This record gives sequence, C-alpha cells and structure tokens, in this order.
Amino acid sequence: MNLAEIFSEYKDGKNIDRPTMVRVLEDFFRTLIKKKYGTDDNFDVIVNTTKGDLEIWRVRQIVPDGEVTDEKSQISVSEAQGIDEAYDVGEDCYEQLTLEEFGRRAILAARQALMSRIMELEKDDVYKRYVDRVGDLVTCEVNQIMKRELLVLDDATGTELLLPRTEMIKGDFYRKGDMVKCVIKSVDMRNNSPVITVSRTDNDFLSRLLEQEVPEIEDGLIVIKKIVRMPGERAKVAVESYDDRIDPVGACVGMKGSRIHGIVRELRNENIDIVNFTNNLTLYIQRALTPAKISNIQINQENMTASVFLDPDQVSLAIGKGGSNIKLASKLTGYELDVYRNTNESEVEDVDLDEFADEIEGWIIDSLKNIGCDTAKSVLDLSREELLRRTDLEEETVDEVLAILAAEFEEE
Repeated sequence: MNLAEIFSEYKDGKNIDRPTMVRVLEDFFRTLIKKKYGTDDNFDVIVNTTKGDLEIWRVRQIVPDGEVTDEKSQISVSEAQGIDEAYDVGEDCYEQLTLEEFGRRAILAARQALMSRIMELEKDDVYKRYVDRVGDLVTCEVNQIMKRELLVLDDATGTELLLPRTEMIKGDFYRKGDMVKCVIKSVDMRNNSPVITVSRTDNDFLSRLLEQEVPEIEDGLIVIKKIVRMPGERAKVAVESYDDRIDPVGACVGMKGSRIHGIVRELRNENIDIVNFTNNLTLYIQRALTPAKISNIQINQENMTASVFLDPDQVSLAIGKGGSNIKLASKLTGYELDVYRNTNESEVEDVDLDEFADEIEGWIIDSLKNIGCDTAKSVLDLSREELLRRTDLEEETVDEVLAILAAEFEEE
C-alpha cells in the first residue's frame, strides 16, 4: 500500500515548497516510528513529491541465528531470509514497512498532526509573502459581504484579504464578484492567523494610482512629496520634478486631464488638486489654497500659523465646501491657516470700529481687531458662525455687535 496516499491531498495545490513538504512528511513519519520502535536510527524515510508516494525502510544487520544482541539494529539470518531468500550473514536487511504496521489509530493521529502543521506553514507563508508588501496596490474580487467589512480575494494569489467599511470611500458599493482596487494597509498575526487589511481611503492608495497612471513618477523623475485626503471629497497632492524640463503638475494631470480623470473616477469623483512643491513657504501656502487667489500672507513660524488675506469673492473658494479646502491646505503645509477678507479703507461709507466705542465695549472691539476686523464692514462681511469660531465672544455679544453695526448702515 502507498504510505503517502492519505497525505497527498494536503500537499497538492498548497503554496508550500517541496523541500519543506519533504521535511514535514519525514518528521511526522519518524515520530510514528519512534513511538512504535523506540528509535528511528535504523530507518530510512524516502519521500517522492513528484509521484506523490512515500516509502519507509527498516535497515538491520544480518547476524547468525541466536546471536541477536540488539533487536533494533540486528536481525537473524533466518528471519532475514523470510523477507528475501538471497540475504546472508553480514549483509544489511532492508524491510519495507506498510501503513498497517503502525495501526489505524496512530495513522489518524499523525494525519491530524500533519494537517495542523501544514496549516501553520501555509499561514506563515501567507504572512511572509504579504508582510513586505504594505503599500502595494492590489486588484481583488469581492468574495463575501458582511456588515462591517468585505472579504476580498487577491486576484493574483487567491489569498483572502479584509476590506473594512471604514477603509472604503463614501459611495463605494460592491456586489459579490465585483473587482475592486485597494492598497495593502497592514499585515498582522491574530490568533496565529495572518490578517491582511486593505484600504481605499489610505493616502498610499492615491499615491499608487498616480504611479500607475504617471510613468514619470514610477521612473523617479517626479516625486510625490505629500498627500492629504478627505476620501471621496477632496485631496491635495504636492509634487516635485527632478528634471527641469518636466512640469510635474502637467505630467500628473495629463493632456486635457487624461491621466487624472481615471483616478478621479476610481475615487468616486474625489476632487484632486495637484500643486508644485516649493521650499518657499509663502508660495507653498498660496499654491495649497488653490483655486483661491491670495492677496497677502502673514506667517508666524513660531506658532506655525499663517494669516491669509483675500478679496471677499475669493474667501469661499479658499475655505471650500464644509471647510475642506482650508483644512487640507493646513495639513499639506503644516501651518494653521486663518482666512481674512481684505478691507477697502478708501470706501467713505465704511466706519472705523473705534467710532462705536460709546455703544461697544473696548475689549469687544479689541477682540474683533485681533482677527483683522478694523471697520464695521469688515465685521459684517464675516458670518455669525465665523465670528463665534474666531473670537471668544458669547453668542449674545456677537448678535448685539452685528445689530449695532448693521443699524449704522441702515441709518445711512
């Protein structure tokens, strides 16, 4: 009987190399031998992974009848000739063992142990193959949809990966069998099993998509300096070219947006701003706040803050929907940005805040001046919410100030 038949199912189709499989099979059969015979010193275990068979041979020296002193290493000539009549004293006797030699219970126990060992090897192999691939782009097939996560299969290896819903872009919707692009975010061992988590919200995902679409990035001619994202809404990417002949922004966007459009579609219409990186902080902040046009910037490097002055019609562009533009610009530059409206002091109808000293307390006027509001109109140009956010004034105080200033212009 073929000793390895019962085990062949565990090596076929597994991602375990042949030398490892041979070693595992040898180890487990030698364990069986030790349990039955007390030692494996005089046994040869031969594994043939190509044919899928395994042979166990017991080797003992043939001695004259009645002179056997060690049954583990010696066999009498009459017993040896019972195996093969050609054997004679002084030769080595080779006896092939069959599966029945070990008993059904021992074989089942070894089979279970071998299954566990092979599963461990497979888990280790998966972990080793993915642990150095964090940040790599993978294309997967949705295999199972659950409440908090999706189980997806790596299209290249068939390995099961985990896509948590928290790592999905708002608007992502998949059915079983759909293909999805992700980036490998983390590889961990939990309860001795590898857990490979993939993401579509990680900054590396956008970075890999850009590498895929822009050959100059893959070739190293253009470098991505920093990426900040609000997944599914907006992203800003700072790029720099190591070749003066290459415009990094133009290369990333492509002719008529050909390169960036595919990425935008993949990210559920996420608005992507590509800006030129520069060590000139003022210029960098100006570029980071695109598409708004900046009039003036005052930088406080000690506090890592910057006051940005714009014309009234540019303020909403600088802030962006839900504050997305200014938040991302702050993250991109590393500076907290405060937006101020430019005031036109030449306008005769505007009134200096100090003129309201009889109606508004001095400390309130000082609070308004601290945020760049020196005139009545500069205060009225700001919304009630923005005044509350940027000053320490109470709601009632802000409402009272707005009413006093508004009344001044109504009278006029």
